[in-house]
Amino acid sequence: MKRRMLVAGNWKMNGVSADLAEVAAIADAARDNAGVDVALCLPATLIERATRAVPGFAIGAQDVHVATSGAHTGSVSAAMLLDAGATLMIVGHSERREAQRETDAMVRAKAETALAAGLAVILCVGESEAVRDSGEAVTTVGAQLAASLPQVNHRRLAIAYEPIWAIGTGKVPSTTDIAEMHAALRQRLVAAYGDAGQGVRILYGGSVKASNAAEIFAIPDVDGALVGGASLKAVDFVPIVEVAAHASA
Repeated sequence: MKRRMLVAGNWKMNGVSADLAEVAAIADAARDNAGVDVALCLPATLIERATRAVPGFAIGAQDVHVATSGAHTGSVSAAMLLDAGATLMIVGHSERREAQRETDAMVRAKAETALAAGLAVILCVGESEAVRDSGEAVTTVGAQLAASLPQVNHRRLAIAYEPIWAIGTGKVPSTTDIAEMHAALRQRLVAAYGDAGQGVRILYGGSVKASNAAEIFAIPDVDGALVGGASLKAVDFVPIVEVAAHASA
């Protein structure tokens, strides 16, 4: 099945109003590469300003609370994100799973909350270097995905495989390892959703840059990328989008 490529940036805890020029430059490039879906997941403080600055461009969030409202100081609901202009969001990133101790059950609940509210979701999974070295990466990540998958509205769901040891380190798994993992995740999606699982995009994330994007995007079942540090500047991110557009042509 031919799936439309998605290249999404995760700005993490980076970005103030002065950086909206970078958002605008990336949005301009996205319009020039219309065969690829492009999005930026920004800190919550920038979402509304970004959507006003680049109307029609996909701006996303990085977290959501499972409750619709209430006594949850410092948290943001799905309705608030939608009101700010977000159209998608990331759940289950390894930095939240580890630092905030989010469990698979919590990730699933957040994904279901976001999907039910009308947000698209990029659900992250990945293994540590110790798990990779033990030879249990495929089994571990497959089980993580199965336990995190939402049971509703999977038409707006994408998966991002991000080996934790590759995030921001410059290390990248071999193409064989990426292909093996993405094929295993595809099998899990089909097991969970039937034939509809073939339509769920699986992104790769972890030290993606323009110099390695073509090789990564050529791997079967790689439907784009979730990009961290290289998404902060248009000069770094736009070439990845252009490689994706070429791979989709």
